[in-house]
Amino acid sequence: MIESVLVANRGEIACRVFRTCRDLGIATVTVYSDADADALHVREADAAVRLPGAAPFETYLRGDLVVKAAQAAGADAVHPGYGFLSENADFARAVLEAGLIWIGPPPAAIEAMASKTRAKELMGVEPLGEVTEADLPVLVKAAAGGGGRGMRVVRDLAELAGELAAARAEAASAFGDGEVFVEPFIEGGRHVEVQIMADAHGTVWTLGTRDCTLQRRHQKVIEESPAPGLAPDLVAELHARAVRAARVTEYRGAGTVEFLVADGRAHFLEMNTRLQVEHPVTEAVFGLDLVALQIRIAEGHALEKEPPPARGHAVEARLYAEDPAAGWAPQTGTLHRLEVPGVRLDTGCADGATIGVHYDPMLAKAIAYAPTREQAVRKLAGALERAVIHGPVTNRDLLVRSLRHPEFTGARMDTGFYDRYAADLAAAAPDPHAPLAAALADAHGRSRFGGWRNLRSQPHRKRYRTEPDGTEHEVRYDHTRDGLSAEGVRVIGVTPTLVELEADGVRRKYTVTRYGERVHVTTPRGDTALTALPLLPEPAARRAPGSLLAPMPGTVVRVAEGLAEGVPVAAGQPLVWLEAMKMEHRVCAPGPGTLTALHAVPGRQVEVGALLAVVQAAVEPEESA
Repeated sequence: MIESVLVANRGEIACRVFRTCRDLGIATVTVYSDADADALHVREADAAVRLPGAAPFETYLRGDLVVKAAQAAGADAVHPGYGFLSENADFARAVLEAGLIWIGPPPAAIEAMASKTRAKELMGVEPLGEVTEADLPVLVKAAAGGGGRGMRVVRDLAELAGELAAARAEAASAFGDGEVFVEPFIEGGRHVEVQIMADAHGTVWTLGTRDCTLQRRHQKVIEESPAPGLAPDLVAELHARAVRAARVTEYRGAGTVEFLVADGRAHFLEMNTRLQVEHPVTEAVFGLDLVALQIRIAEGHALEKEPPPARGHAVEARLYAEDPAAGWAPQTGTLHRLEVPGVRLDTGCADGATIGVHYDPMLAKAIAYAPTREQAVRKLAGALERAVIHGPVTNRDLLVRSLRHPEFTGARMDTGFYDRYAADLAAAAPDPHAPLAAALADAHGRSRFGGWRNLRSQPHRKRYRTEPDGTEHEVRYDHTRDGLSAEGVRVIGVTPTLVELEADGVRRKYTVTRYGERVHVTTPRGDTALTALPLLPEPAARRAPGSLLAPMPGTVVRVAEGLAEGVPVAAGQPLVWLEAMKMEHRVCAPGPGTLTALHAVPGRQVEVGALLAVVQAAVEPEESA
């Protein structure tokens, strides 16, 4: 019987596993990097072991250090979570060889499905041979790993060689394995998966279906169970193929078999030999604790012959610290407060947590359950809209709009959803009265002696900038005998934290919270983040024309081959690759010209706005008279 579990992971999934362990009376051990010394998973564990360093390759990806940590803390089992070492067969073997219990599938099963090319062979899928124009578009994929790393869509045959090289470099950096392959890119499809659970006694459960179609950069954003609108015979086929994957690998524990569904046909993608981020929607629909089942199976217990019946519908949204309007650029900073009312919230972040550049930018998962899909979707959208999220810019508004988009509510979405709608869904829509509410709350309580005047003079002014779009606002208000007033609205009441305004006959309340110069103004319809500005604009920092600045904090992973000062560059040519929070971003030449400065160096950490390079624009020849 397992008495103590080390979770070889961090953040949300570590906290999730701890919750089940506490319910079962099992002690918990965690590992942590220097960057995570004050993280929630460290606070929640019964014991914690430091892994010196910050970057994943020197901490959470060091299987030898993790095994030593388990032994030092007296753990008798290891749960890998997801990501990091969760699908590393060598790590699983090392755990077993150390005399510890591995809460996961056998190393041989992990190995069989670790390579997507090998997995396709086992599932009877023929690989794509030499690519021709007739095969386009195609998808370049890393054979190892996941999370969208090493993926490239190619629509022009001339770009294939370059995209293969880029995918190999990214895959080698992310997974230590540069193998890539090419498969047909199926457009207009849906990403559907089957959760399996298998024991060592020959029983394999298929726990319904999940739809994970809404993705950005090949990473899932919104998931639900069951997948809506699938024909019963297609569901039966998906289940049968998932069982086949379990049988051919002699699988044990939790796993997920993924498919792309298009035109009523299911195309096998891969098998994830671990627990998935989206597992809570399956738990909600089946009334199960999948982590508890993983532990029971690892202890040798048998599953019941049949799983419990599915009931109702569940939807999950991943809340990321990122700016969808800026190419999904990850954001950093202090997460002052995180509350999502009325739904299950799985998070690894406590109020006051620092969101850094080293790890995935997911802050939390919000999961809503209801008897019907319509009710679950509405419940989740409303909860996210009312959420209090004070800190870095997030994708919260995009999630709310996505859940309310007619293609999603009508279950007509496909994997191109964000290609079509991201710009509109990410567009800023701040409350027009939020800056005034912030100014009035700030003004409340100031001495009124000399504040109001019998003879009206100039009104008081304050300036704010809306985040993240950068729009600047100047608001004006007066101190009068009756209190604070402003043109165009009726001021009902003001305190330092709550302002009530009436505009066009509608009264609304604004909760105002300050964190230094950052102000969050919250209403039941959402949150507006503002930065207080000085009354007189500061002189803008001058940059040379053609300066290329880091759009996000991160690490320079590479620069274009042959790039040096004096080299001509073409419009749109990728020059520098940055990586932060599991996301790669290309910095491209804004137009044709000559590189006159190069400050980016592979391996160097940069902050947002750091100067990476300068491209002097090409001078067009004057037309002759």
